[in-house]
Amino acid sequence: MSVKQIVLKVAINCQQCKIEVLKAVTKLTGVDMVQLDAEKGILTVLGTVDPVCVATRIRKAGNHAEITSVGPPKPPEPIKPPEPEKPLPPCCKQCQLVAVSFVTYDSPPACSIL
Repeated sequence: MSVKQIVLKVAINCQQCKIEVLKAVTKLTGVDMVQLDAEKGILTVLGTVDPVCVATRIRKAGNHAEITSVGPPKPPEPIKPPEPEKPLPPCCKQCQLVAVSFVTYDSPPACSIL
């Protein structure tokens, strides 16, 4: 398989969304490079991975993904100093909340026989 550049449009609303998308994509085999522009909502993946697998993995992570283009990688551009990113909110209303509870074994039992 040849190396290709996959560009996807993803919904990034907060820092948690960004982390989930990056975790989902980097776990795939065949991914060489991942670049995410959170302001524009564009994810660029470089590697031998199948574009449909990338989009499916992002959707399973709970985000919307739409394949924009697939093609050969572009030649590298001259390196510019990175612009500071605007901070994203820590969480948004679209993130899924998971309830977690725990039981301690140190607590006295609810029933006892004297």
